[in-house]
Amino acid sequence: MNAGIPVRWVLSQPELGLVLRGGASGLGRVITLVLTSELTEPQQWLSGGELVLTTGMGLPLSRADRSRYLEDLGAAGVAGVGFGIGLSHETVPADLVEAADRLGLPLFEVPLPTPFAAITKKVMQRLAEQEYEKVLRASRAQPRMTRAAVQGVRAVIKELSVALSATVLVVGGDSVVTEAHPRSPAAEILDRIGEFIAAHGESAGSGVIQVSSGQYIVLQAISAGQTVHGHLAIVTATALGPVDQVLLGHASSLLALDFEKPARLRMAQNHLNSQAIAMLLQQPGDPDSMWQHLTAAADRTGRIRALVLWCPGPEAAAVALDAIDARLRLLNRQLFAHVMGDHAAVLLRGSDTDELAEQLLADLPGDVRATVRAGLSSPHPLRRFSAAVDNAELAASAAAPGARPLELAALAGHALLAFPEAQRVLSAVSEAMLQPLIDYDDRHGTDLIGSLRAYLEAHGQWETAATALGVHRHTLRSRVARIESILGCKLDQALVRAELLLAVVSRR
Repeated sequence: MNAGIPVRWVLSQPELGLVLRGGASGLGRVITLVLTSELTEPQQWLSGGELVLTTGMGLPLSRADRSRYLEDLGAAGVAGVGFGIGLSHETVPADLVEAADRLGLPLFEVPLPTPFAAITKKVMQRLAEQEYEKVLRASRAQPRMTRAAVQGVRAVIKELSVALSATVLVVGGDSVVTEAHPRSPAAEILDRIGEFIAAHGESAGSGVIQVSSGQYIVLQAISAGQTVHGHLAIVTATALGPVDQVLLGHASSLLALDFEKPARLRMAQNHLNSQAIAMLLQQPGDPDSMWQHLTAAADRTGRIRALVLWCPGPEAAAVALDAIDARLRLLNRQLFAHVMGDHAAVLLRGSDTDELAEQLLADLPGDVRATVRAGLSSPHPLRRFSAAVDNAELAASAAAPGARPLELAALAGHALLAFPEAQRVLSAVSEAMLQPLIDYDDRHGTDLIGSLRAYLEAHGQWETAATALGVHRHTLRSRVARIESILGCKLDQALVRAELLLAVVSRR
């Protein structure tokens, strides 16, 4: 706390010979500075906490003005008034004594043999001793807090509370008090802390609040880099001094380190998991220790699923993994992921649903999520996780940007046409195989292509195909014979029918 000496301490120094004449109720007022003034209106030069020494040479003549003189000093916040006798006044004027009692402003008599300089020296020495004592206490408190950090947050704030003789709180980002020593303060204190954080945001740095009770609340952000873990709040009767601020900063740093430990440990664990995946993707035959490391990624049956994200760039992939990691941390689960350029692969449990995979992407920034293609594999044994990654990679290539993760199984019936590479091959095959039939239809105004499709989709069943076309089966038989003649093939062969069906579907 700020250094200061109560007026009663000055009066208790026998060598000064000071005698209290009035204002006994204010003996607890704190002196922070001693000055001598013979001005009639010295209050305009004062800021509070001063012990004013005067011989009364500039004292007003009337009782009313002398009373106003003390009132103005009291309003300026002075700690007390020392009145030197034996020069301009033989005794302290009685009206001043009455005014001092009424104001609760200590007024004491300074005998002629006691120089004002002796009082000033005595007070300044005591103030210097206080500062030294505070530095000494701080030098002892800092190592105690450092040792207490091993035991955690509660031990650190206990040491800080003892060192500052104050109530110490740890306030989370949601303005909830998570730790308090020696006890949680009044509701008004908690309300003011919540208002400060709400007004300045969770990342607010430091601030000082004075409440109606006269107490001070000093807030200091507990931060490491750009991450704010909460606030340290000190509730005191007086404002903190420079040495107290050093202790507060030291405690804040210790708490930040304590809060950072889980985050640092998780970062290291994520890096190790990524390295294990990378090694096994490159050399699947690596020692069992690597496979053993990945068992935490699998479900109870030893199965995993792969979630692959196609991102617009490596930076977006890193942002996406950070968002997924935050979600998994809430589920008390590790992140098993590997980044390959602008692609990111995440291993999930085999029992995880596609709904969970979608939830993991929910916190991606909107501009990133809108560009990400996500593919999800089916469950695979852990030892075949590379196949699961390939499966999810293929699904991601067919997924729409910003859509929910696509499972390859969901493409049944049109999987080949979902992939650009397959589309290019099938289009080329379609053009090569069907062009004679297309030319024939163009020249004769027929629709042999439509008849061929109906026949193939009916699996060669004449009645079914003819009904779909709305013609007699003999008409369809005649058309199929003409198609076989034009294409130079026989449609009673399964492989021929399969290739032609792909060609017809691809053309459409």
